[in-house]
Amino acid sequence: MYDMVIIGGGPAGLTAAIYAGRAGLKTVLIEKAMPGGLAAKTAMIENYPGFPEGISGPELMKRMEEQARKWGVEFVRDEVYDIEYDDYKKVVKARNRSYETITIVVATGSQPKRLGVPGEDKYLGRGVSYCATCDGPLFKDKDVMIVGAGNSGLQEGLFLLKYVRSITYVEVLPHIVGEKALADRLKQHENVRFYLNHLVITIEGKETVTGVRIRNRATKEDTVIPVQGVFIYVGFHPQTKFLKGKVQMDGSGYIITDENNETSIKGILAIGDVRRKFAKQIASAVGDGAAAVVAAHLYIDRVKELS
Repeated sequence: MYDMVIIGGGPAGLTAAIYAGRAGLKTVLIEKAMPGGLAAKTAMIENYPGFPEGISGPELMKRMEEQARKWGVEFVRDEVYDIEYDDYKKVVKARNRSYETITIVVATGSQPKRLGVPGEDKYLGRGVSYCATCDGPLFKDKDVMIVGAGNSGLQEGLFLLKYVRSITYVEVLPHIVGEKALADRLKQHENVRFYLNHLVITIEGKETVTGVRIRNRATKEDTVIPVQGVFIYVGFHPQTKFLKGKVQMDGSGYIITDENNETSIKGILAIGDVRRKFAKQIASAVGDGAAAVVAAHLYIDRVKELS
């Protein structure tokens, strides 16, 4: 019997693990991939407190993981597909085994949304990517497009400039969504241009991507932009399929919590990008992880007093 099972190893889950380990709670963190989540795929993080020069995503996540392991947290690579619960005992069902626990902390995060346009699936891995940090070096001296001008798209564009010949941004809204500081840095480069208020219609190619057809939302005019790569950053969807019907969610599948990150079921908490909230940042995810463990610890103590 564990005191806590943490599902997901991004910034929120790793912070929860650190706090749980330091509190002496018997804790296991289950992550289906490598710990770090999407943050581990971000080239440079410049808005996390304490690093005025910035820090790479992989390095920050590596430090968090090491800190959690230092406090005796168990790490397991597995995929959770269901949970069960009664008044005080909960069971987390993963592919390789099940885990009995008093509390569950859901930190499964979110995954990139797809455009759903012709050519997106066909050219995945042959010019279409959702991770500039992973695939950027493959596009050295090539022309690429970034779909989405939010913070993720802007940050990854700055990373790509080390490799590519040019970047064309396509944003469906008539303005840049991301932070002004990031946008200003990109605009200083002559090889970066923005098509605002435009839609991607098709991704075209032969063996690999050769261009993208975009449409001006105002004039309905189509333009084909010759590029060899397309990086897509148009939002995210929460990884909550395994919790359907278990805890309260909103219409988009984000988990609804109170100010302590507690869900509609006592002893089940949700943290980070998987829960409904306004700011989805590493700093806010870390705050969620800390607050959730403080609340969970109180619940665990009450359950042990009653048992």
